[in-house]
Amino acid sequence: MSEPSSVYTAYQGNSYLFGGNAPYVEEMYENYLANPGSVPDNWRDYFDALQNVPAVDGSNAKDVPHQPVINAFAERAKQGGTKVVVASGADSELGRKRTAVQQLIAAYRNVGARWADLDPLKRTEREKIPELDPAFYGFTDADYETVFHTGNTFFGKETMTLRELLNALRETYAGTIGAEYMYLTDQAKKRWWQQRLESIRSKPNFAADKKKHILDRVTAAEGLERFLHTKYVGQKRFSLEGGESFIASMDELIQEAGVRGVQEIVIGMAHRGRLNVLVNSLGKMPADLFAEFDHTAKEDLPSGDVKYHQGFSSDVTTRGGPVHLSLAFNPSHLEIVNPVVEGSVRARMDRRADPLGKQVLPVLVHGDAAFAGQGVVMETLALAETRGYFTGGTVHIVINNQIGFTTSDPRDSRSTLYCTDVVKMIEAPVLHVNGDDPEAVVLATQLALDYRMEFSKDVVVDIVCFRKLGHNEQDTPSLTQPLMYKKIAAHPGTRKLYADKLAAQGLGETLGDDMVKAYRAAMDAGKHTTDPVLTNFKSKYAVDWSPYLGKKWTDAADTAIPMAEWKRIAERITTVPANFTPHPLVKKVLDDRAAMGRGESNVDWGMGEHMAFASLVASGYPVRLSGEDVGRGTFTHRHSVLHDQNRERWDIGTYVPLQNVADNQAPFVVIDSILSEEAVLGFEYGYASNDPNTLVIWEAQFGDFVNGAQVVIDQFIASGEVKWGRVNGITLMLPHGYEGQGPEHSSARLERFMQLSADLNMQVVQPTTASQIFHLLRRQMVRGLRKPLIIMTPKSLLRNKDATSPLSEFTKGGFQTVIPENRELKGDKVKRVVICSGKVYYDLAKKREERGADDVAILRVEQLYPFPHKVFAAELRKYPNATELVWTQDEPQNQGAWFFVQHYIHENMLEGQKLGYSGRAASASPAVGYSHLHQEQQKSLVDGAFAKLKGFILTK
Repeated sequence: MSEPSSVYTAYQGNSYLFGGNAPYVEEMYENYLANPGSVPDNWRDYFDALQNVPAVDGSNAKDVPHQPVINAFAERAKQGGTKVVVASGADSELGRKRTAVQQLIAAYRNVGARWADLDPLKRTEREKIPELDPAFYGFTDADYETVFHTGNTFFGKETMTLRELLNALRETYAGTIGAEYMYLTDQAKKRWWQQRLESIRSKPNFAADKKKHILDRVTAAEGLERFLHTKYVGQKRFSLEGGESFIASMDELIQEAGVRGVQEIVIGMAHRGRLNVLVNSLGKMPADLFAEFDHTAKEDLPSGDVKYHQGFSSDVTTRGGPVHLSLAFNPSHLEIVNPVVEGSVRARMDRRADPLGKQVLPVLVHGDAAFAGQGVVMETLALAETRGYFTGGTVHIVINNQIGFTTSDPRDSRSTLYCTDVVKMIEAPVLHVNGDDPEAVVLATQLALDYRMEFSKDVVVDIVCFRKLGHNEQDTPSLTQPLMYKKIAAHPGTRKLYADKLAAQGLGETLGDDMVKAYRAAMDAGKHTTDPVLTNFKSKYAVDWSPYLGKKWTDAADTAIPMAEWKRIAERITTVPANFTPHPLVKKVLDDRAAMGRGESNVDWGMGEHMAFASLVASGYPVRLSGEDVGRGTFTHRHSVLHDQNRERWDIGTYVPLQNVADNQAPFVVIDSILSEEAVLGFEYGYASNDPNTLVIWEAQFGDFVNGAQVVIDQFIASGEVKWGRVNGITLMLPHGYEGQGPEHSSARLERFMQLSADLNMQVVQPTTASQIFHLLRRQMVRGLRKPLIIMTPKSLLRNKDATSPLSEFTKGGFQTVIPENRELKGDKVKRVVICSGKVYYDLAKKREERGADDVAILRVEQLYPFPHKVFAAELRKYPNATELVWTQDEPQNQGAWFFVQHYIHENMLEGQKLGYSGRAASASPAVGYSHLHQEQQKSLVDGAFAKLKGFILTK
């Protein structure tokens, strides 16, 4: 190993021990002299080394008494019988070197990873790090046999020669494992890493059987890839070749997690190595995988997906008992699976009453380029320590092929030193490890799991390897990376290197070849290649989805509640503890709701929503509501979390009425999320995918902000069932409505959801009354159907008296997919039927009243998809003499529901009827930003609903 080099004087100008930090260091040292236990461990270690340094005279120097420290260390040396070099007051140079020893140790702990032996291809010389060179601190060859006090006992000795210490530091921090942890602010965690790494010098000491097992797993990883490469030439599989140690890492993680009491592991990963994990980690039958390659596998989904997107679950044996493994389905959007996995884990934790995640483990496997490049990684990490999204720490494994996902120049792949640097935002430690050292990979995995289980924090294992083939098997990466792929072509393979190493250790000359033959035989037979998979084991925590399969959206649902229950619940959610002081405005809301509960006034939107939640939790259905500002509600209509005006501590200063509905109620959880749409919605989708009994709701602050989560909607919510057969009942609340608030606060992009609607995949609804939201939310749980529910919720209607409902509409009836004309009109006198959805109905009703247009009926379509053909047709046939139909909407013509609903309306029109459109003209923007222009457009579209048909007209 070549020596890093520089000069000591350069360090003085950059070290945290010099310059502007001097007053702070001096104060810390005075505290140390008074009480060594009063300063952090790392400072105590440093000051321990100063016992022989005399005070420096000078006008700006402080007269600090060092003699007590000198005497104490001299006495310690006598008692231990160890030869320790003690600098006298006259030997300040030797005292300085004692201090420099501590600086050298600190440098290796801080930046040793940058000099570690991590690249299997050894394409470049390792970076020269001046701080790691003893000469940087003024040491010469004559100092190498000098004995120094190290200031700690982690290396097994309190005193070491400089040579011994340097070797120990290099083995620990600059071998095939490079550790990053010194940025942790918690001293206990830093000391944990120092003890675990330095006590073994980052070197595994595995028994022969353990080494053979590691070789077996690496052989399995290589064997599957080579078998597929031979049998299915040119077919995409995103080979793991070059990163085979990853399978040994997964094996260790699964087995050791079982020993530590973990009963479920949820894994999220993209394409690289996915087929290998399916077969060699989860125990998917090779014959089943081959059937997918041969196109003979059973296809029973409307769409299906490619094999390297598929999920899988199994139960495997470990030394600690059965462990359930779940590999999440994942599209090509790579890291988007991260929050989905975390949500799935949280649902499992809640089901097990496992708040610290000791029984459920999330594992996320990343590619280096995606980990550094995709924003959802940061958003998901930001959730890690928050109360509503905590999952007990995630083990991250990076398959780092050093080139990214295509053949781009690595210099363009990121702006950080390491692809893992993003995790430093949550102080997750990182173990970089050379993929050509399978034992080091296994050791790093052990350490990572131990840390996660000990501290419930995220941790990263970065396996630095290479990619033998291209991004996929149809690429030719040497076109753009000729030198790298010359080295790869000459590389014998991780399995061969490790097999030769074990043979040299006397573990069998033919051991490697025997394993290759055995694995090939298993492949030819299509047999299991992993530890026994349990085929008849079922955990008591497993979810039975069968009650939710085969249901129809037209199935009836009894969503009304008895009057007595209504009044009991209403009283509970409008009462606060005697010693609780709500804000005066909130007190008025509670008083108004109490009157609504007694039937003294109509029920508004907020009360209707609250009563839906309250009645559900009282009936045993948990409710989980999350999003930005959902506790209060963006438009201050909800007030589900009340704040005591005399106390501000969150643990004692808040009260949640919906958590106090009944003595044995189901949980009501409301979470004001971080400012994230993509990760939070992905999390909630993952939660709902593992808990069909909970009403899981994500609410956008404004409906427009759902744009930030479009990938989750496209790849999971809209298509998850037809691609993967994943049933999910997540609910989205998206405030939508044109009130002149500009382009970003008007539209939840209803048209996008309509465009994604097919195969009865989800429900798109725009309710317009308090009773409608009540019955709709209850229907989502009471009815056995589990489909995503997209609700275009209002803004101005939240306080519109016309949108309130009498109490009788809650104690009888149900959700109306179409709200019929509510005026007494003579059906045969009606000449025109105006059809609409959402807030515009109230503008139309007002305009009709002004015009006295009794020959116009107005129909509200509350459920846009699945379109309620039967109900709609029945309403339309009430007006046999109506020759004109007009669809009216607030949104521009190229947006909203018009382009999609016109075909549904045409299907139900009578002979001779014409269908026209009244709304805003097509626009590139969702809404105008000028108030006066908004008003002009709104007046024009409402007037147009009653004017002569013009423009596009559809005739039956």
